[in-house]
Amino acid sequence: MKQNKNGSVMTYFKDLFWYTPHKEYSFTIPEANNNENATYTENNNNYESPKNIFPKIGTNLETITTLYNAMINSDIIIREFSLIAKNKEYKAFILYIDGMVDTKIVNNFVLDPLMLRNQANTYTNPEADVSKEVVTNHITVRKVKKFDLASYILNHLIPQNSVKQVATFDDVASSVNSGNCLLFVDTLNIAFDIDAKGFKQRSVGKPENEIVIRGSQEGFTENIRTNTSLLRRFCNNEKLIIENLEVGNLTKTKCAICYMKNVANNDLIAEVKYRINNVSVDSIISSGQLEQLISDNGKFSVPQMISTERPDNATNFLLSGRVVILVNGSPYALIAPGTFIDFISSPEDLNLKYKFSNLLKLVRIFAIILTLLLPGFYVAITNFHQELLPTELLFAIVASRENIPLPIIFEILVMEFSFELIREAGIRVPSPLGPTIGIVGALILGQAAVDANIVSPILIIVVAITAIASFAIPDYSFSFHFRLARFIYIIFGYLLGFLGIATCLFFHLLLLASLNSFGYPYLQPYVPVTKDYNGLLLSPAWKREHRADFLNTKRPKKQPDISMKWKFPNK
Repeated sequence: MKQNKNGSVMTYFKDLFWYTPHKEYSFTIPEANNNENATYTENNNNYESPKNIFPKIGTNLETITTLYNAMINSDIIIREFSLIAKNKEYKAFILYIDGMVDTKIVNNFVLDPLMLRNQANTYTNPEADVSKEVVTNHITVRKVKKFDLASYILNHLIPQNSVKQVATFDDVASSVNSGNCLLFVDTLNIAFDIDAKGFKQRSVGKPENEIVIRGSQEGFTENIRTNTSLLRRFCNNEKLIIENLEVGNLTKTKCAICYMKNVANNDLIAEVKYRINNVSVDSIISSGQLEQLISDNGKFSVPQMISTERPDNATNFLLSGRVVILVNGSPYALIAPGTFIDFISSPEDLNLKYKFSNLLKLVRIFAIILTLLLPGFYVAITNFHQELLPTELLFAIVASRENIPLPIIFEILVMEFSFELIREAGIRVPSPLGPTIGIVGALILGQAAVDANIVSPILIIVVAITAIASFAIPDYSFSFHFRLARFIYIIFGYLLGFLGIATCLFFHLLLLASLNSFGYPYLQPYVPVTKDYNGLLLSPAWKREHRADFLNTKRPKKQPDISMKWKFPNK
């Protein structure tokens, strides 16, 4: 093999396969903007736009053109025109993003009143410019108001209901990126932020991933204002506070923190706002990304915040003293804090009679036990504790495994991974093919594996029961945690039998007991024990007088001791 010019075979392969980014280039891009308050970074390579709006329309136009690369961006619309105010013309321009504004609003309520001559912009009344008359030594002095162009435009010329003034280019960029129209006028060092949003968005529909049996059929959408309006309608109380925050140095994603002012604990509200305000990342696109950045223990797979796409469920948590977080662009609301009991509860529990709800909760707990322990128990009993099985069942297991050449641990891991592969493939393929993938994978391949003596029929039953049980857990992230943890139980059961499973279960419970969600213990009200009236099992609706006491809400009681006044009118 020939060596390269450096004389080394290693250097040859390093140059061939190892990429080294260039730090110096032979070309430069000149900056077109030379504004006085434009700044440069230390290396003089990255241009930073000026902070404040200029009173000169030409300078503002040049800055906006550079800021938005308007020469190459096809959807950035800059419309220059002459504005008429009191029969005097002023140069002006509007800025908006094509496809994000309603052009009818821009034409009818911005450009028409400002450009066309009408009674509003041509009206001049000398008496209206007199602020007051002062009599001094029998001489009447008329003090004339100074004409304020900004106030005149805001109060007389723009007939749009939502208009505000902004003074910095950061505010300009934030408003334009959210779908508003910005008006710049010569001689003014402010711009008018006009709400003219008109981008396409999904209408309110049914929740896609939370099945509704007896409840509201409306679900959250990707628009944050639609979601806040849904909460307003369901809550129907003026004490509902919705605060806006921005997250992401580049995306400036709008988030809304929602809470009941007269119910939620002030410390919880402050903690949520503190965490979100101190998230420093370039971009936040979904609520799932924000959840990972503000959770107490992000290294653990167990979820610590509740995620829901049902506004009625979010409202129930709001009224119980929790904080709801909405992220623009995501149809899921985050609820803090989240405890273990919240993840095995369903929004339908409050709509059913308490006996039915409690029965369903017990079924879900049994499903969690099966998902977590059944495969590990099967491996432990088969390897170490055969004496626990009835003789007939033991003979059946031995007979089914008589022709299986693989060890039990390899057999069950292959089947578990195969089922996870089938589940993932069923989700990722187009929806018409999803059921087909499940049928082919679960039935045909499973039967073929049994006929080929690769796995035993009893193992197929164990894996199938485990899979069905995992679907009974209401929360998807919570289900994922137990699906992942069961592999650890399988390995410990294979190595140490029941002792390994007991050891793993002890550390699992210890881990859950050590977790916090926004400062609240994860296993409350049981670890630590508190006097909680909303524990695992629900009481009748007329006995749910108290909110969860570990939340320390401002209103501990949510209904009087006698709520059914029709039944007990004298109490």
